[in-house]
Amino acid sequence: MKALCKCDKKYGAKLIDTDIPKIKPDELLIKVTRTSICGSDLPIYEWKGWAKKRIKPPFTFGHELCGEVIEMGEKARGFTKGDFVSVESHIFCGLCYQCRNDQRHVCANMKILGIDTVGGFSEYAAIPARCAWKHPDKKFKDIGSIMEPLGNAVHAVLVEDVVSKTVLVTGCGSQGLFAIDVARAGGASKIIAVEGAAFRKKLAKKMGADVVFDPKEVNLLSKIKKYAGDGGVDVVCEMSGNPNAINLGLKAVKNAGRFTAFGLTKDKIKIDYSNDIVFKGIKIYAIAGREIFKSWYKMENLLRSKAINPRPVITHVYPMKDYKKAFETMLDPQRRCGKVVMIP
Repeated sequence: MKALCKCDKKYGAKLIDTDIPKIKPDELLIKVTRTSICGSDLPIYEWKGWAKKRIKPPFTFGHELCGEVIEMGEKARGFTKGDFVSVESHIFCGLCYQCRNDQRHVCANMKILGIDTVGGFSEYAAIPARCAWKHPDKKFKDIGSIMEPLGNAVHAVLVEDVVSKTVLVTGCGSQGLFAIDVARAGGASKIIAVEGAAFRKKLAKKMGADVVFDPKEVNLLSKIKKYAGDGGVDVVCEMSGNPNAINLGLKAVKNAGRFTAFGLTKDKIKIDYSNDIVFKGIKIYAIAGREIFKSWYKMENLLRSKAINPRPVITHVYPMKDYKKAFETMLDPQRRCGKVVMIP
């Protein structure tokens, strides 16, 4: 089979010929139909930051994928050949304190597909059966690979209800765009977005943002508070990891409001802990992936009821042989893309 391999400790990757994986008793072999690029795939491709310490080439990466079951291990129950599945990338142990207390998304022994184990940028992939989400049909074949990242946004936005609340989304990469869609479906009264890239500003409006501010605007905080009214926004969904956006969100959220932290920072940051958190009495939720499998049930139902439509976020689709173009699109400094999908 063909697989995208991080073969060397340097920039880039290679499309190689390799053996179709042999599955373990608790695994499924799937024929991958679509896979998509996550922001966390970029440090691997560029060979930067945490990837240098965690990734051990040669290694097939990629953790957002969907496909058709073609083989099942003897212990993989509940599946038949031909089933269409999306993949939960967090490989949970099922035995630790967190797993036994309905917190599998923060399993103490967590491994991540395509980072700690062989991934799915390939024609075939072996995945733990416990991490496969079986769809009742193939209706979402075109968006099956983006359900993993969509689940992040579902968890981030709906960790508490947003009915009749003002929601601020900082950062309109694919996660922020999904968050806007989910907030609208969740009944938010106003959705305010902050994004600097012109391409993504338009996408944010298309996904349902009422207003999109540029992070470089003068008196941005005052403008957000004025638009939100009542002393600030009820909910902040911080999807960028940008230190300025984090501080903006903490100052924009009203007293007793909610701050949802999803974006990852590259370095340590400074915040006004006393004034922006303690004295305001805000609630902070840290989002590490999806609630397994609560978020998946919510996603499936939101999609089937047509309450959300994430398809516009997919702006580029490439055959996997054009992986260089796909990664160049993701790495475009002008951020002229949403979600980038590859077809093996």
